[in-house]
Amino acid sequence: MNFLESFKIALESIRANKMRSFLTMLGIIIGISSVIAIVSLGQGGQSAVTDEFNKIGATTVTISLDTSKAQQSDYFTLKDAAQIKSDVNTIKYVSPTVQERGLAVTGIASKNATIAGATIDYADIQNEDIIYGRYYNEMEQNEGKAVAVIDENAAKTLFGYSDAVGKTMNIGPGNGSKKVTIIGIKASSAMFGGGPPNMPISVEVPITLLQSMYSSNFQINSLTIAADSKEDAEDAGNSAISILESRHNNRGKSIYTASNLFQQLDQINKVLGIFTSFIGAVAAISLVVGGIGVMNIMLVSVTERTREIGIRKAIGATTQNIMLQFLTESVIISLIGGIIGMIIGIGGAELAGMAVNVVPVVSPVVVIAAILFSSAVGIFFGIYPARKAAALDPIEALRYE
Repeated sequence: MNFLESFKIALESIRANKMRSFLTMLGIIIGISSVIAIVSLGQGGQSAVTDEFNKIGATTVTISLDTSKAQQSDYFTLKDAAQIKSDVNTIKYVSPTVQERGLAVTGIASKNATIAGATIDYADIQNEDIIYGRYYNEMEQNEGKAVAVIDENAAKTLFGYSDAVGKTMNIGPGNGSKKVTIIGIKASSAMFGGGPPNMPISVEVPITLLQSMYSSNFQINSLTIAADSKEDAEDAGNSAISILESRHNNRGKSIYTASNLFQQLDQINKVLGIFTSFIGAVAAISLVVGGIGVMNIMLVSVTERTREIGIRKAIGATTQNIMLQFLTESVIISLIGGIIGMIIGIGGAELAGMAVNVVPVVSPVVVIAAILFSSAVGIFFGIYPARKAAALDPIEALRYE
């Protein structure tokens, strides 16, 4: 008996017990589909994070202040930003950034908001895509004009439509809000644009306006800079810190630190990778359960076909022939389950990706590995039933009823 004949006999056996074969495959299907979907979504999430950081740029450096060591005189000022931009040739843009919590209120909605104050350089640092209107200009920044930029999803939430340029809303702390005019709508983040309904919306205003709204506790504890190139980023950050320490007379106290966004990206990707691997490993447990199901059914099949095995042995089938026959059947069941699981996993990843606004990355390596693993499950859990079938005594098998 050659492999082709064993293959045909295995297919006939599977066709003869369609429902039982499908239920046997189910554990393999669930395991393979879960692993592919989870890994694809995990890699898609990492890709989305990387794209967002690439959008901001590899040249971006954040200068932060250690509030546990800092005195009031150590906090940043607008003049600090101006001098850094003027004195460091490798720095293109500098913007102080301050974020405060507040409310954004219109005639149809009231939402919690993160109100970010920055200078005009912030739009260039963030590489923001303004789809309606414009960003605030230097005059509006210097005079603290009551203008704001929001993203497209915030516009839909607050006004019911995307192009809300020219509309007004009240923003700020509950007891000191100001009416501002929307002058720009930026594209929503690909990664966070579809966030949960209770997530605060983002509002960007001139830093001078934010200072007038939160004057009692206003402090600048972060500077964002953009270097000319990725290679200049580290030196640009160090040069900025040197200027700050000189201006605030706190050299040697290690109050200021510089961090490149891509250092943060490595940490985020590492966490996402560990999380994806862990969830994928948990999902893979169902493959083991599915393999046990395959072995169980194959043992039942051996018992049901004991007389058939005896007849085959009586007419010349060798122990290897019988073992190959049942092992082939086990592998086919696992392989078909793996292929169905692959299709469901890819489709499920696409649907889940649409729901969470992440484009899944289906790696051919993961798909091939999943199919090979399902075949390995079939071989591993099929060996024992196949050996049991091959070891049957033909005389005893022929007597079996």
